[in-house]
Amino acid sequence: MKFPSFSSTSLLGWPGLCALLVLFLDHLTKYLVCLAWPEPGAGEAVVIPGLFRLVHWRNTGAAWGLFHDRSWLLGLFSLAVALAMLLLWRRLVEKNPFYAIPYGVLLGGVLGNMVDRLFFPQGVVDFLRFEFWPAFNVADSAICCSIAFLLGYELFFARRKGKGKEAEDTPPKA
Repeated sequence: MKFPSFSSTSLLGWPGLCALLVLFLDHLTKYLVCLAWPEPGAGEAVVIPGLFRLVHWRNTGAAWGLFHDRSWLLGLFSLAVALAMLLLWRRLVEKNPFYAIPYGVLLGGVLGNMVDRLFFPQGVVDFLRFEFWPAFNVADSAICCSIAFLLGYELFFARRKGKGKEAEDTPPKA
């Protein structure tokens, strides 16, 4: 029995699977946190004393509380970003197919927080808390990590590849 090959760039391949995995893990972890501590701020688990703990906090804004009590607006923005990514998927990955997986992870993160913002008026569930950083969740991590990866790749590797290609395409000077 031969299984169909999974595309590395199609949204119906590995990138889509990554998006669904991030979305699933994000909501599974949020569900478990709400199960453990139904009331936000009512409990916590210290994982590394003085450094890291699990909490149940709600954020009705964006990062660091920006746009506080504007969940619906941020939800609509997330919806617009997700739709733009879906509609422009081929353009996003045609320049460099290597971007497909990070874009899939990014899409999963955007969808994870979008669902909370549009369907749960109490706000996005944040539960990972380093003492020196605001609480965050799996979707936030996926968004930050994929953007950091894309920026890092673009800044440090894509330009080097481009410079080498330009040197090859430039005719030698006589």
